[in-house]
Amino acid sequence: MKGERTISAYKNYFMSVDAMMDERYGKVGTPEREAFRKEAYAYCVGQIISDARKREKVTQQELAQRVGTNKSYISRIENGSVEPGAGMFLRILSALGLRFEVSQPLAFG
Repeated sequence: MKGERTISAYKNYFMSVDAMMDERYGKVGTPEREAFRKEAYAYCVGQIISDARKREKVTQQELAQRVGTNKSYISRIENGSVEPGAGMFLRILSALGLRFEVSQPLAFG
């Protein structure tokens, strides 16, 4: 029919997420891809903390006081500029009433 296009006509417009990531940030294992991974991780951690803090109606200053740091550091964590160390991350979670659980998958067989 006139005006119909097959999927193959559009194949040049689509790419897999893996191919897109490789193109934009380098192949897995390259320094460029690792830098992107770290930046993305820091951003995600910051968003988790920011969302939890706002849900609890706690200011950055109040959170900083609860965990023994300053407002500037909390701000940098929340905007993804820095990744908190494990100890600070756990103190922040605790100060916001959150838990961190480590579990091992069940082994079958």
